[in-house]
Amino acid sequence: MSEARFDRSFDYIIVGTGSAGAVLADRLSADGDNEVLALEFGGKDNSIYIQMPTAFSIPLNKPRFDWELYTEPESGLAGRRIHQARGKVIGGSSSINGMAYVRGCAGDYEEWVELGAEGWNYADVLPYFKRAEDCLYGDDAYRSTGGPLGVCNGNNMKNPLYRAFIEAGRQAGYGESEDYNGYRQEGFCRMDMTVRDGVRCSTANAYLKPALKRANLHLEMHALTTRILMEGKRAVGVEYRQHGKVVRVQARREVILSASAFNSPKLLMLSGIGPAEHLKQHGIEVVHDLPGVGENLQDHLEVWVQQHCTQKITLNGWLNPLGQLLIGARWFFFKKGLGASNQFESNGYIRSRAGLKYPDIQYHFLAGAIAYDGSSAARGHGFQVHLGANKPKSRGHVRLKSSDPSAPPELVFNYLQEEEDKQAYRRALRLTREIFAQPALDPYRGEELSPGRAVQSDDEIDDWVARTAETAYHPCGSCRMGTDSMAVVDTECRVHGVDNLRVVDSSIMPTVTNGNINAPTIMIGEKGADHILGREPLAPSEAPVFVVPDWDSKQREGEPQR
Repeated sequence: MSEARFDRSFDYIIVGTGSAGAVLADRLSADGDNEVLALEFGGKDNSIYIQMPTAFSIPLNKPRFDWELYTEPESGLAGRRIHQARGKVIGGSSSINGMAYVRGCAGDYEEWVELGAEGWNYADVLPYFKRAEDCLYGDDAYRSTGGPLGVCNGNNMKNPLYRAFIEAGRQAGYGESEDYNGYRQEGFCRMDMTVRDGVRCSTANAYLKPALKRANLHLEMHALTTRILMEGKRAVGVEYRQHGKVVRVQARREVILSASAFNSPKLLMLSGIGPAEHLKQHGIEVVHDLPGVGENLQDHLEVWVQQHCTQKITLNGWLNPLGQLLIGARWFFFKKGLGASNQFESNGYIRSRAGLKYPDIQYHFLAGAIAYDGSSAARGHGFQVHLGANKPKSRGHVRLKSSDPSAPPELVFNYLQEEEDKQAYRRALRLTREIFAQPALDPYRGEELSPGRAVQSDDEIDDWVARTAETAYHPCGSCRMGTDSMAVVDTECRVHGVDNLRVVDSSIMPTVTNGNINAPTIMIGEKGADHILGREPLAPSEAPVFVVPDWDSKQREGEPQR
């Protein structure tokens, strides 16, 4: 394809300005030498619902900001189709997510290396987490200040329920962690969020907007990328639609997909890179048979365990129109109060059974009894944990429904298809009830609202999970990093068998981390930028990590008090 057939030319083209893409836009344009184009299908993020942390559930359900993707009917979830919200706006899903900042534990990255991702161990990735971060708590071996991404605890657990939950976890024998993003994930701790000065710290706010002051970074919004332009097995540019026109742009160096765990494999397949038979079914010429594209799809489910609260101190008391007006006004004028927090201010990580070296269960604690998307709330006062069994064995896929680039992809997660995943939720619910029964929560605990006392047996728990579990919005793994025949990218994010093409986003994760995946996706953007620029990786960290003694024979450190 001759240069004359392109409308414009750049050194790097980045498809997507989300959690990884915005990082790349900043880092690749930083020295001024590279002409960088960032393509975004969405538009601006100048909505109060995006910028005010407590309003995060609103953009999840707005077509202006969400791709409106749904799974196929999931047999493990009683045949339900699950809404998979993805950010259609600068900042991507970091502009509509719950802002939870969770790096995962050392074991997650040990697992990546075991699956072929050499150079991505915890010691290798920790320096990139640090480079990204501007942590309100200060510097140590694990945390750092001065990076683009603001991290804090919101309102510092002013509601006593947050500290009571941490104490209940300690009383249940799990211990308290000083920093679950530091030396020790296991245990109970205050929770971090990507908020700076009371405002959401999306990657648009942290990376993209500051970088757009540079003349060598160009952003095109409302641009739907339709395919990668290829010469043989070499990526030479991309084609996109914008305002009714088709535009072709040349990449003098590389094309980089940062389009999400759904749209990155979709774009590869639309461009003739993927499972050959599947591409032929849709009339797409096969450029490179790469069978792993779209496979290995993973996600976290979560259920809400809710308790009535006997004291009128919960967020439910603010859900009336006057309460919401007061929260909004205080945030609008001062960037303070309940509006400046996502309300997840304490959390916990435990192992569901002996024999696990690292935690597999996550709790987000909320001083209210409210659906994650704000769609429903318990009557009266309540509190809840969002409970996730976070190391699922079930795997799904992303496939094309059509060769039309505007058509949504087919999303199948096969949630809870593996018996081990069901067992994890059975154990986790019983362990949660034990935590809620600890003395620290005696002054607040009323009756269990969800699932309720009627849910006790394995079958009853399985049915409750199948009917009520929702996605935690952590899709990943569909362009897996590794060296075997089903891997899509190598350890420097280069697509196997194709020149000048990389994938840098959550789709390259071999397995999902134990926690929310926004922080690891930002880390992937940071580390990926060094690979793209040909720089030496940052020196590995020598910081130690915590492992419970006798983990092979004990499910927790100590004995519960009750």
